[in-house]
Amino acid sequence: MSTPAPQQRDTDVNQFFEDLDGGVFIQKLARAISEVAGGVVDHNAKGQIDIRLTLERIGQSYQVNIGHTLKFTVPTLRGKLSEEDSTQTPMHVNTGGRVSIFPENQHQMFTRSGEPETNPSNNEQE
Repeated sequence: MSTPAPQQRDTDVNQFFEDLDGGVFIQKLARAISEVAGGVVDHNAKGQIDIRLTLERIGQSYQVNIGHTLKFTVPTLRGKLSEEDSTQTPMHVNTGGRVSIFPENQHQMFTRSGEPETNPSNNEQE
């Protein structure tokens, strides 16, 4: 079975993981991989790394709060060492479901006179 080619509107997974928790999540993951791999080699036992993502809509917006949990188990000489870390990151859901830290299209927030824009579809010049 072949893997389907990524679509233009698919979420950029590399950027997605880099944006989680302001870049800290990917650093935690890198450290977990190193610790587990080292324990596996040093103690000739299996290690484990689990990543869990939970998405929940924020109000009635086009945003989701992404809960991300990193759990890993490092084999030791007489057993194992486990750690779990959970944090959350709000992200925008753009056209086609593409998830990113910033919205792809941000409408005009203010009129030319500096007043808040109350009708974003209004293209009249003042």
